[in-house]
Amino acid sequence: MTRLEIVSDVVCPWCYLGAANLLHAMTERGASPFALAWRPFQLDPTIPPEGLDRTAYMTAKFGDLARLDAAHARLAEMGRAVGLGFRFDLIRRSPNTLDAHRLLRWAEAEGVQTRAAMTLFARYFERGEDVSDPAVLRSAAEEAGMDGAVVARLLEGDADRAEVQAEVAAAQASGVTGVPTFLVGGRYAVSGAQPPELWSRLAAEIDAAVAP
Repeated sequence: MTRLEIVSDVVCPWCYLGAANLLHAMTERGASPFALAWRPFQLDPTIPPEGLDRTAYMTAKFGDLARLDAAHARLAEMGRAVGLGFRFDLIRRSPNTLDAHRLLRWAEAEGVQTRAAMTLFARYFERGEDVSDPAVLRSAAEEAGMDGAVVARLLEGDADRAEVQAEVAAAQASGVTGVPTFLVGGRYAVSGAQPPELWSRLAAEIDAAVAP
């Protein structure tokens, strides 16, 4: 299988849409040539551990919330095509995502990384949950099939904190400036929330290339 690394942040709506488009395309095909791996990126690592008020943060960052509302409406429309139910109105906090990325690192070791990533996306963008809250992270881990008690204990300490930060720095050093970025086979980079059709074409090309 071709390794497909997804560089993303769990509070990036385009990352949620891009991943959903990819998974939708592979479901429609009935098979996937890709082995998925999720890699961390933080849109704003300066957000404090307790997070910030969402409205105040977005106003300070973007200024004109009317333009942001228009972008959210567009995202919601595109998301519905692949089964997503964006509810930006439910989001009250802008969280620091370091602990969420730690969870995804542990999920990879258990073979449930994609399930955990999509669970975190859904909890944030469809239910407005704070994905920096240890209780939310434990619940999300359990939903993905992980041992919640183990995850809760790990979150209490610094396990893999430095490793996640190093991965974020490595992504930036390699030229990743925005997410989602999809790294295909360690050779090609695909940026942005690409439509399902692109992934279907790419998967067909990969199948043809490896066919006897």
